[in-house]
Amino acid sequence: MRESVSAVFVTSTKIFFIKRQNYLSVFPGYYATPGGKIDKTDSEEELLNSLWPKEIKPQILHALIREVQEELNYNLIEGVDSGEVLAIDLIGIAITPEFNPYRFKNYYLKITLKSEKLFEIDLNEAEFGLWRTPEDLHELYKRGEMLAVPPAINLLKALVTSLNHSTLIDMSLPYLPDLEVPMIESLCGVRQFLPLSNTFPPANRTNSFIIGDGLPDAPKYLIDPSPKNEEELQKFMRSILKIGFDRILLTHHHLDHYQFSAEIARLCSVGIELSSDTLNRIKKQSGENYFEGITLTIRKEGDILTKSLGHNVRVYEVPGHDEGQLAIAPDNMMWFLAGDLIQTIGTVVIQAPEGDMKKYFESLERVIKLNPQNIIPSHGIIIGGINKIHETLNHRKLREASIRDLLNNHKSEQEILDSIYMGLAPELIPFAQRTIQAHIKKIKEEDS
Repeated sequence: MRESVSAVFVTSTKIFFIKRQNYLSVFPGYYATPGGKIDKTDSEEELLNSLWPKEIKPQILHALIREVQEELNYNLIEGVDSGEVLAIDLIGIAITPEFNPYRFKNYYLKITLKSEKLFEIDLNEAEFGLWRTPEDLHELYKRGEMLAVPPAINLLKALVTSLNHSTLIDMSLPYLPDLEVPMIESLCGVRQFLPLSNTFPPANRTNSFIIGDGLPDAPKYLIDPSPKNEEELQKFMRSILKIGFDRILLTHHHLDHYQFSAEIARLCSVGIELSSDTLNRIKKQSGENYFEGITLTIRKEGDILTKSLGHNVRVYEVPGHDEGQLAIAPDNMMWFLAGDLIQTIGTVVIQAPEGDMKKYFESLERVIKLNPQNIIPSHGIIIGGINKIHETLNHRKLREASIRDLLNNHKSEQEILDSIYMGLAPELIPFAQRTIQAHIKKIKEEDS
C-alpha cells in the first residue's frame, strides 16, 4: 500500500480547496486539498521546529513540503519558521477500501495560517483554487456542483462544525464487506453502488445507481442492478434497501447490466423501464418469460424520468455500443450517465449485431456537444468534464485510420489484428476481432 499526504490549509474562517484538471489520469475534475504521493526520495531527516507533529514520520512531512511547493509555490518551512503558520495537526487518515486495486494510506494534515495566502497554483494540476468557508463548500456539494472523494466530503462535514476540530476525523467508507456492497456518493444525489458482476475484464464490477429525489413527482430509480451471483445479490439487496427505490431502469441488454433485475423487481414489487430494443434483446437472450409478472415501461428519447436535486432527469438514446442503449442526465447537465459509451477501466467493445461504429462515433460527438459537467460511466469512477469522451473518440479515429491504411494495402482481418493488437491476451482476441470488423463495416459504408 502506497502512502500519500494532503495539505488542508485553513484560517480562522476558511479552508483552501483546488479543482483538479479534467485531463488528469487520477481523479480528474475532483475538488480536493493539495497533495500527492510520498516518494522514496523524500528526506527522512527530522524537522526541528516544534510545530511539526512528532507522531508523523519525517518522510511524510517532507513529502508535504515538496507537494505544497510544487502545487502552490509555497515554502512551508519558511512559513513555519516565520510564524505565518500557526499550527500543523494530523486531522485524519484515509485508507483506500480493499475493493480498489490501487490502495493508498493518505494523511490529512491541517495547516493553520494567520491569514489567507494567495497561492501560485500549478495550472497543470489544478484548474483553480479557492478560499471558502467549509459551509460554502459543503453547500456546493449538496447542490450537486462539486465532485469529490468521500474522505474530502467527510472532511468538510467535520470542519463545518468547527475549523478548530482537533480529533481525528473518521475517513472510512461505512460498509461491511461481508454483508454489503460498497456505496459512494461523490456527486450529491448520485448514489453509486459497486457490486461484483459478470462483466468484461479488466473490470470486475458494474456500477449500479439510485437516482431521484424520492418525492411524489421524483421517484427513485435503481439503475442497472447486476450482481454476479446469489451471494453478491444478498449483499447488494442489503445495501440498496437502506436507500429504497421505486422503479428500475436498464440502460441496455448486456448481462452485466440486468442480471437479477427481474428477481429484484418481483421481490420489491416495482416495474422495469427500458428501450424497446433492449426489451427484445433481453427476451431473445434470457427467454420470453424473463419479465413475467413485471410491469414494463418503454422509454425513449426525451422522456422525463424523475428529478434529481430538483432538476428534471431526461432520457437520451445513445446507440453504438448497443443499439438500444439509453443514457440519462438532468437538465442542468451537471452529470451525464453514459453507461458503456466510455469506460475508465478498460475499453469499450463495439461488435455486431448490437454494435455499430458509425453510431458510436455519433453518440460520442453528441455527448461532447451537450458538454456535461461530469461523466458517469458504468465501470470505474465518475470523472469531471468531457476530456475522456474526446480521448475515446480520438483513439477510435486513430485506430480507424490505421485500419483504413492496412485495408488499402490489401491486408486481411488477421493481418490487421496482428498489426494493431500485438501482445493482446488470448481471451480478448475475439472481442478485438469484432471491433475491427465494426470499423471495417463503417469504412466500407462511408466509401461506397
